[in-house]
Amino acid sequence: MDAQRVVLMAKPKDISRTKSSAHDELHSFRSWLRWMCVDQSNCWTFCLSWLVFIVFAIVIPVLSHFYLACSDCDNRHARPYDTLVQLSLSSIATLSFVCLSQFVRIYGLRRFLFFDKLCNESETVRRGYTEQLNSSLKIVFIFVAPCFTAEAAYKIWWYSSGATAIPFLGNAIVSDAVACTLELCSWLYRTVVFFLVCVLFRLICHLQILRLQDFAQVFHVESDVESVLREHLRIRRHLRIISHRFRVFILWALILVTVSQFASLLDTTRSTADLSIFKTGELALVSVSLLAGLMILLRSATRITHKALGVTCLATKWHVCATIESYDPPDVDMETPPTAMGVMGNQVFRRDASSSSSDNEDVGSEDELDNDKLIPAYAYSTISFQKRQALVTYFENNRAGITVFGFMLDRTTLHTIVMIEMSLVLWLLGKTVGIS
Repeated sequence: MDAQRVVLMAKPKDISRTKSSAHDELHSFRSWLRWMCVDQSNCWTFCLSWLVFIVFAIVIPVLSHFYLACSDCDNRHARPYDTLVQLSLSSIATLSFVCLSQFVRIYGLRRFLFFDKLCNESETVRRGYTEQLNSSLKIVFIFVAPCFTAEAAYKIWWYSSGATAIPFLGNAIVSDAVACTLELCSWLYRTVVFFLVCVLFRLICHLQILRLQDFAQVFHVESDVESVLREHLRIRRHLRIISHRFRVFILWALILVTVSQFASLLDTTRSTADLSIFKTGELALVSVSLLAGLMILLRSATRITHKALGVTCLATKWHVCATIESYDPPDVDMETPPTAMGVMGNQVFRRDASSSSSDNEDVGSEDELDNDKLIPAYAYSTISFQKRQALVTYFENNRAGITVFGFMLDRTTLHTIVMIEMSLVLWLLGKTVGIS
């Protein structure tokens, strides 16, 4: 009775954590979204967000292509691949902005990032997730800053070298400076919006990885099968929610990036293509940006699926260790020396200490889900063989992970995607440059 009273008294404190506050964990992140004009928390910011998107993702690229492309410029300043560059960036930015707007409008930022569920997690998970949130914007900066620096250098050279003159402000220098600034802002806006959604997906997947690592502790302490099953069902439910929210974005991002890269390959491998760093530099930067964002998505999805598979491996090892420890051998034949039986019994968990140091040099980082450590006997002393076997069978037949319309995004799927893409590349090269 006292324990129930303590739990009921603790509930208001946990629930108060889920309420939004002006200075909670998402304060700096909300400020950054507001500065990027992608915040849609009210009617004013909603209209401003869509206005900025239309200007920087549609209007400026159209004006840049039709009025600033300078078709009569010299060979070094010509931009024959500008159509592909603008379409690639605008299409992926449109997909990212629409998905992000839907996420924030329907779920809210706090619920979308699962901060309303952190009150039920351990302190290790909460602290790790908050640290990962604070470093997410740094990840966006790491990916965007190098490409933006190269793009800015190219645009400044293109305008300063007299490629075109736009006297709509009465002064050619001022007009070129304004046009250059607008083009750079448009490029930066479209790229950041795409990387923002990719990094948010990576952040949410990292939370589930932290939860899986924390879930692995149940196999090292006294626990019952029902509590283990309930926690695993809760994790699987959250993974289904993430898959449902991001499946359209992941699928269309893969399609758009693939179409963009194949169109780029087709244009640059034609016999009449004129290739130089001045003409294909922008196209290369766009390709690098799109592929980097796609790799963030696929790596995050396959990583969490691999960690979820590690739970099955850990449960199987837990069951094996429990079965061996609880095995009571029959009466020993008197003809067998007791010392020999002792040696045979000790061989079950024996490990060569001299080779442990050398083995550690060949493996990567280990955690609670992926390691070669044995589980101590006290962790399963109260669970019967039938219950352990039923739990392992459940894990084997109920795989958890990120899915896209029913297809599990694991390493096998990633290998399949790579092989399909490689086959298409070789087929296209066979049609253009004659590779057979």
